[in-house]
Amino acid sequence: MAASDKEIGIERSKMLIESLPYIKTFQSKTFVIKIGGSTMTEMIRKDTIQDLILLKYIGINPVIVHGGGKEITSYLEKLNIKTEFVNGLRVTSKEAMEVVQMVLVGKVNQHIVSALNLNGGKAIGLSGLDTDLIIAKKKMPEKIYGKDSTGETVDYGFVGDVERVNPDTILNLSKLGYIPVISPIGVGYDGESYNINADEVAGQVAQALKAEKLIMLTDVDGIYEVPGNPATKIESLTTEKAKDMIDKSQIKGGMIPKVMACINAVHSGVKRTHIIDGSQEHSVLLELFTDKGTGTMVVG
Repeated sequence: MAASDKEIGIERSKMLIESLPYIKTFQSKTFVIKIGGSTMTEMIRKDTIQDLILLKYIGINPVIVHGGGKEITSYLEKLNIKTEFVNGLRVTSKEAMEVVQMVLVGKVNQHIVSALNLNGGKAIGLSGLDTDLIIAKKKMPEKIYGKDSTGETVDYGFVGDVERVNPDTILNLSKLGYIPVISPIGVGYDGESYNINADEVAGQVAQALKAEKLIMLTDVDGIYEVPGNPATKIESLTTEKAKDMIDKSQIKGGMIPKVMACINAVHSGVKRTHIIDGSQEHSVLLELFTDKGTGTMVVG
């Protein structure tokens, strides 16, 4: 039997009451939210946009870092430029780097900013090149992860690691009521642009801002004890356990950078990190303002 309007109203009222202590606790705090996976379709989910705007309205400072891997791959394929992933990272040639920057800064970033503004928010787009926001260095060749690895190393090309995040611009924009939206492009000391994994950028931004939370929106609802089996989802795990799962290949592929970003953020003072399913309706609000939550929390 379908619920009556009265029953629906009562249930919504209960959810609002449940959220009150969380809203009080998080007043004036900064949340860094990485948008990726299923939330990064051509038309970004409206409920995700609404969640982000609501956070700002209730006194929380959301800072958005976005990916755009699917869009980048689509454009590279159209241009017949080879793309390859190793350890969850895109190997990026000089030619590919031009496409990456065009797509992330010129298309995806502006799409998110526009969606936030059209729905009542006040957003502004940034990349690591703006005011030297993200100083990067070339990622050094490294061994391929996994227990079956033969010790082979890979050179990622124009992929960078975050050397330093300069938080002043982000903090100033937040104080002025804006929602900063950041593309994961960094600038080297030589002026070269580098493609940086968005998960790493989100983690480093969270550390620089001394954020209360780092939230990863992705395609799965958390970390699984048995890879690919949602029934084995872990609600909370320590950084030590997470590292062990990477070593044992229980966490692999594109999930590795996400989990490593969470681990590093927690070790640097970010209080809580979350990996949640961005395809679930209002997943951000459900994770933050309900007792049960929806995803996996990585803690110290």
